[in-house]
Amino acid sequence: MLGDLFDSPWKILIIAVVILVLFGSRKLPDAARSLGRSMRILKSEIRDLHEDDATGAQASQQPQPQQLTAPSGTTAPPAPPPASVPVPEAQQDTRPA
Repeated sequence: MLGDLFDSPWKILIIAVVILVLFGSRKLPDAARSLGRSMRILKSEIRDLHEDDATGAQASQQPQPQQLTAPSGTTAPPAPPPASVPVPEAQQDTRPA
């Protein structure tokens, strides 16, 4: 379907003119610039993911150090309850239930 759309140079020219009329000549360079930035960010994130996967695979092949545990006779003190923060009246929900 897309192959039929771009088989003629006239069709490509007409589509380019329609895009130019719709978006204007001032917005097109900004749109292209932001698209280029987005593509660079996407490429760098994909490269970082591949590097993380590679280092993760190497780390999983190395033996993991054992985690330290507390002696069996000691227990940790309980955590304090979360403090409640009063909500100002302007932020309270005043809608009927």
